Amino acid sequence: MSGQTSLKQLVGQTAAKLVKNGMIVGLGTGSTVRFLVDALGKRAQEEGLAITGVTTSNRTTAQATSLGIKIVDLDDVDHVDLTIDGADEVDRDFYGIKGGGGALLWEKIVNDASTNNVWIVDQSKVVDRIGAFGVPVEVIPFGASKVFAKFEHQGYQPQWRTDEAGQLYRTDENNYIIDLKLGPLTDPLALAEDLINTVGVVEHGLFLNRVNQVIVGNEAGITTLTAP
Repeated sequence: MSGQTSLKQLVGQTAAKLVKNGMIVGLGTGSTVRFLVDALGKRAQEEGLAITGVTTSNRTTAQATSLGIKIVDLDDVDHVDLTIDGADEVDRDFYGIKGGGGALLWEKIVNDASTNNVWIVDQSKVVDRIGAFGVPVEVIPFGASKVFAKFEHQGYQPQWRTDEAGQLYRTDENNYIIDLKLGPLTDPLALAEDLINTVGVVEHGLFLNRVNQVIVGNEAGITTLTAP
């Protein structure tokens, strides 16, 4: 297991301890969250932990279900106590970028429904200013090339996301993703406003003022950062 993978496992197992019996828990998507779900499955088997899960992707649903975790639709619960998810970048202002795994729309919907949101990351994801990773933007297929052209005109350096077969990537909602390669962002709030008001855009991967705590795995162990 590589050093980075070990850190992902460490933060996933640490975050699993935040989950209490009877909670409604939002389960995110990505390589770090897989360790979280594994740890919750182990707790369910060894401790009898009983939770209700709401997932942010079909992939997480399949994993959680295989481990005996009860999964329901978001519309079947009136709230979510705690959502634990990964992040592609998070900065000193607790601004984040998510969507590297293609689940940004569902992730933001579940995030919005949650009383508390915790992100779990390894130290490589903590940056001074978000943006170098790129900003994923989910767009509907109809007229998507027009949206792409508009982003080009605005100097956003758009790139179509493709799958392993070289075809346009499809989200769980069957939409496309355009990744904007802008570098570190000087005004993420203004960019977020511009993107969400662009016709054809479903959602963007800028998660601003949306997290309560960030659990970071680093060489010294675990650091927990709490948003003001």
